[in-house]
Amino acid sequence: MEEKEIYERLNEVFRDVFDDDEIEVSAEMTADDIDDWDSLSHITLVTAVEDEFGIRFKMGEVSGMKNVGEMVRIIKERG
Repeated sequence: MEEKEIYERLNEVFRDVFDDDEIEVSAEMTADDIDDWDSLSHITLVTAVEDEFGIRFKMGEVSGMKNVGEMVRIIKERG
């Protein structure tokens, strides 16, 4: 799977989870970049990403993700 496709699909997931059609994800994006991104929405986001891509993140991966770019790397490795 190409990174471009991953980012396009992630855009839709992020927009749905955070109810914001203006979100454009980038590799450097973190929770600090989205006002509503708290611990509860993080769980919702991770679950939505897992469902979208048909994968399951390991607990260490979830806690170790520092930005969206790391999420994309894991998705790409699994895809």
